[in-house]
Amino acid sequence: MSNFDIGLSGLTTAQKALDVIGNNIANAATEGYHRQRIELTPAYASQSSTVMTGGGVDVAGVKRMIDTLLEDEILRQQSSQAQVSQELTTMKTVESAFGELSTESGGLNAAIDNFFNAMQDLSAHSGESIWQNKASTAADAMASQFRTLGVFLTTMELQIQSEAENNVEQSNTLITQIAELNGNIERMEIGGSQASNLRDQRDQCVTELSKLIGVQTVSREYGMVDVVAGGIPVVTGTSTTKLEVGLNEDGKIGVGMAGTYTYNTDLQGGQLGGLLSLKNELVSNVHNDLNDLASSLIQQVNQYHIQGVGSQGSFDELTGGVMTSQSLVDFEPPVTDGKIYIRVTNTGTGEISREEIDVDASTDTLSTLAAKISGVTGLTASVDSSKLHIQADTNYKFDFLPAVLPSPSAQNLTGTSVPAVSVSGVYTGTENQTFQFTAIGTGLVGNGSLQLEVKNGAGEVVTTFNIGSGYAAGDKLDLGNGIKVTIGTGDLNYGDTFDVDAFGSTDTSGVLAAAEINTIFSGSDASTITVASDIADNPARIATALGSDMTDNTNILRLAALKDQNMSDLKDRTLGDFYRQIVTDIGQDISIKQTKQDNVQAMVQNLSNQQSQISGVNVNDEAAQMMVFQQMFQAMAKYINTIQTSMSSLMDLL
Repeated sequence: MSNFDIGLSGLTTAQKALDVIGNNIANAATEGYHRQRIELTPAYASQSSTVMTGGGVDVAGVKRMIDTLLEDEILRQQSSQAQVSQELTTMKTVESAFGELSTESGGLNAAIDNFFNAMQDLSAHSGESIWQNKASTAADAMASQFRTLGVFLTTMELQIQSEAENNVEQSNTLITQIAELNGNIERMEIGGSQASNLRDQRDQCVTELSKLIGVQTVSREYGMVDVVAGGIPVVTGTSTTKLEVGLNEDGKIGVGMAGTYTYNTDLQGGQLGGLLSLKNELVSNVHNDLNDLASSLIQQVNQYHIQGVGSQGSFDELTGGVMTSQSLVDFEPPVTDGKIYIRVTNTGTGEISREEIDVDASTDTLSTLAAKISGVTGLTASVDSSKLHIQADTNYKFDFLPAVLPSPSAQNLTGTSVPAVSVSGVYTGTENQTFQFTAIGTGLVGNGSLQLEVKNGAGEVVTTFNIGSGYAAGDKLDLGNGIKVTIGTGDLNYGDTFDVDAFGSTDTSGVLAAAEINTIFSGSDASTITVASDIADNPARIATALGSDMTDNTNILRLAALKDQNMSDLKDRTLGDFYRQIVTDIGQDISIKQTKQDNVQAMVQNLSNQQSQISGVNVNDEAAQMMVFQQMFQAMAKYINTIQTSMSSLMDLL
């Protein structure tokens, strides 16, 4: 009967082989499927007398054609490809937004240029409404461009975080599926069956997970694998650990084990790695740079603007912006210890005085500041709806002009006929200081060898003027820094002095700009910058003048000059250069990501080709194998039929 056993083993083996081939062909287009091959061994041989005869064929098993090292490298490279593709796609979107807005007719760079050009134009027509309106419109257009980009980047960062949360949800679903398939594979293979198709399903889930987050796998008994994702063991046999997205103390987004509130912000691999890189670095850096640009522009322009006045002159009242906190320590831009110098004019008598307000950044609030200002004769200040409001009393006006007062701030003149001293001009220096004028010699102004020695606040001699023979009383003495002094008829004694206070800034604390008192812009960054309502409603309020007669264009000229000024907050670049550097950096990031993507894609393609050669299904090869086993089946059937016929003939003979 061994002959029949041989025949039956051949028929059974051929049928199983055809089943394997059919399964291969049916899954030729199935993603993640690995070709299977039937493994055959000769059946146990039997010996009759001295003759050893074969026992047919046995099926040793069905082998899954897979190269584990190759599969691990594909996982790693696909994960890297998913990360760089996510980064590249998003950064191209950012570049597109900046590029669309950077057109010649309406880009941010052009808007910045137009704003400063409008300031320059206004300097030649400081009292004309058409140029004031043009400057206000240019300021509004620039602010609008900043807000458009700022809101775009803010929205993108929120979308990135939302996408990261969605990806973690998908990852958790795949983690659950992998664990369930691990359990099914283990049960089948413990029972002696081979779970090749289930392994393919499980490995495809791992592949999909690797596209979301970087993974490593460790093989276990009975076909199970453990999976580590982002450094976290998410699958251990049939047990799972869920992931979650959260923010760390620095405000950076990260991924960690659910419920631990500890997040890895430096995740590498997969779309999640790309999303974290975008949120924490790439897009965030662009957004921070744009905010730095807007903040620096706001601060520099406002710091100059608060000190000047427009064509309408000094103020009856001023109202600042809404502050989120009363405490000066919370103001943005930051407030430092310093002083405010308020120039108050009694319109009834023409008397002008300058009052000094001390600012303590660590203890003062808007209310205490208002109380200090209210202590100035002719002024009342209050805090209304979190806004600082300064009101001049009847017959008073005020401003923050740095123009020197018409008379010395202090004098000790002991001559018989004291000469009148007049001061005029706008100080061009940057540091506040007091210049002291000392008489050298004794005598009448315009006679003899009488001189005036001038020292700065550090006690250094700045210059010495001849006010003796050759000097005509009433002629102006030019210090060369914008300040001019006139000495009238009279006499001076040796050592007589008078002081002139000079101001590079009438707010050394920065509190007026922070509180948005007499500023062009409100807001603190790209998303919040707007033209102050006072300027928008009345462009004549644009502060063009710094001089006491309020007809000069000194302030608007220095505002226009900010265009070409290197700013320490912008890494010693101009506003335009810093913006162009932002755009250049975006382009460089994209170029680097594009090169990396091209390289990874080529590597993945090469690995996929190798995988296809090992694990892929070639329908033609399978068809050839099918013919082999079909012929084997037919031959074994004929063999059995022949044996049966022979046995029948033998039985007939008996």
